[in-house]
Amino acid sequence: MIHITLPDGSQREYPGPVTVAEVAASIGAGLAKAALAGKIGDKVVDTSYLIAQDSPLSIVTAKDTDGLEVIRHSTAHLLAYAVKELFPEAQVTIGPVIEHGFFYDFAYKRPFTPEDLAAIEKRMAELAAKDEPVVRRVLPRDEAVQYFKGLGEHYKAEIIASIPSNEDVSLYREGAFEDLCRGPHVPSTGKLKFFKLMKVAGAYWRGDHRNEMLQRIYGTAWATKDELQQYLTMLEEAEKRDHRKLGRELDLFHIDEHSPGTVFWHPKGWTLWQEVEQYMRRVYRDNGYQEVKGPQILDKGLWEKTGHWDKYRENMFTTESEKRDYALKPMNCPGHIIIFNQGIKSYRDLPLRFGEFGQCHRNEPTGGLHGIMRVRAFTQDDGHIFCTEEQIQSEVVAFTTLLQKVYKDFGFTDILYKLSTRPEQRIGSEESWDRAEKALADGLHASGCAFEYLPGEGAFYGPKIEYTLKDALGRPWQCGTIQVDPNMPERLGAEYVGEDGARHRPIMLHRAIVGSLERFIGILIEQHAGALPTWLAPVQVAVLNITDAQSEYCREIAQKLEKALPQHPLRVALDLRNEKITYKIREHSMQKLPFILVAGDKERASGAVAVRARGNKDLGVMPVDAFIELITQAIASKT
Repeated sequence: MIHITLPDGSQREYPGPVTVAEVAASIGAGLAKAALAGKIGDKVVDTSYLIAQDSPLSIVTAKDTDGLEVIRHSTAHLLAYAVKELFPEAQVTIGPVIEHGFFYDFAYKRPFTPEDLAAIEKRMAELAAKDEPVVRRVLPRDEAVQYFKGLGEHYKAEIIASIPSNEDVSLYREGAFEDLCRGPHVPSTGKLKFFKLMKVAGAYWRGDHRNEMLQRIYGTAWATKDELQQYLTMLEEAEKRDHRKLGRELDLFHIDEHSPGTVFWHPKGWTLWQEVEQYMRRVYRDNGYQEVKGPQILDKGLWEKTGHWDKYRENMFTTESEKRDYALKPMNCPGHIIIFNQGIKSYRDLPLRFGEFGQCHRNEPTGGLHGIMRVRAFTQDDGHIFCTEEQIQSEVVAFTTLLQKVYKDFGFTDILYKLSTRPEQRIGSEESWDRAEKALADGLHASGCAFEYLPGEGAFYGPKIEYTLKDALGRPWQCGTIQVDPNMPERLGAEYVGEDGARHRPIMLHRAIVGSLERFIGILIEQHAGALPTWLAPVQVAVLNITDAQSEYCREIAQKLEKALPQHPLRVALDLRNEKITYKIREHSMQKLPFILVAGDKERASGAVAVRARGNKDLGVMPVDAFIELITQAIASKT
């Protein structure tokens, strides 16, 4: 007898080996129809999988995360099937699942057009409607190589040839199309209903720029029509919020071919940058951090000591002077240890917190660059805390509380917390890993944060917490982190004198809140769709005259506003152009200014202004002092 244990703990008996589909059918017709796959322990398998021994089993449906993964994987194969039907000469290569969808790479004699994409999607729908069974078979590796060579699929044959010769490979067939794949897949193409092809891009064969360029077709697939529509609506909104588009429209920055992967900040963009940086500088000052500044270029020997030269060399910009090799720093931590090492440190000095707005350079591939979100030159709100093991937990609590306040001030309240634990390849004793992981977990518990573990995702030297914020569209952005590192202080000889008079190694906590300022500003722009809160807006208020008769009065208003808050002068634009007032209002509204003040003869006579708030809100006429009180409150509340 075969005993199958279901998720609710109940058991079912079968006289002999049984497939996942048969188990689902024995539970109920509805489940049998909904079944996409099965899950035995942590392994997801086809519904045709034969269970030959006692096993735990859960039936995977479209409602499950694993089910959505199977749908997307199978839709990638459906895409390849449709391409081969319409373009028989195209060769298929690889087609994995990615976040929100899938892609498949093809070799074809000409570029695919938008019209091709529409035809392929239509053909996919037709093939899905045929509800053809998806059938798995296994072949010896060499036989599979010859099979795909016979089909003219040389890329696929090359992939299979790289598999050890003593291994078998699995193939999946649907209708006239058969593809190499480990699976699992849906039982039939009729399970694939809600998908859309998104775009075509270039991709090098096997990700190597020395190889030929292929065509990558991206698509998305979902379990329901509503989920697909919600995703497409989100993409439309994301396109409107694209920081690259808004950066041009609001005259904040641009990326130039003369310096790929770096940012040219315009006056308004640099004003925004300074507001973020100065805010974070106050955060440093008010929370026990001492701001430091390290050099941009450091000797190769230092990077060899830290291990970066061996592990990160290809991402480092290098230079040479007087027969010495140097590298532009890709991170700030070694410089902070060098500063720590100057002079004798006592246990009474710990925790010692250093902060730096450190500019780093990383030689990212051109294809990975993305506006100001992913660049080659960036500045971090970098900080390092030198402490004892016993101080880790309290530092995590303080840091988490601080991070939550900073994110809230910038408009983010939804934060995900993840604790990455020891990887397979690591240094240090198991006991030290136990203590470090427990300190981080206890710190999160003490902060009242629900979190998930990421087993094996820690750095080789220690565990870490990742803080991921969610934006207005629900997209996750991992910005903050705190990492335990006993390794780099050891490599660079950091010491402090303990209470016992002996020398000890400090623990180094790497921490960042916003991370890359460039990336964080890009996130801010998209979060607020360019309509930045009053305290961050590069221009907070514009003063407009209706005719030349109010020009002097408007100058007086602008000067009064600029002097109203001595500690943080208002950022005012004075527009006295001889243009229609409706034109000027519209122009400044397009720049997403928080407030627009208009003065005509009536306002000048009464010492008042007509106030318009962002979103075409008419706040009426009010004295200038009343407006100053209004904007002061808006700035203070960070709304």
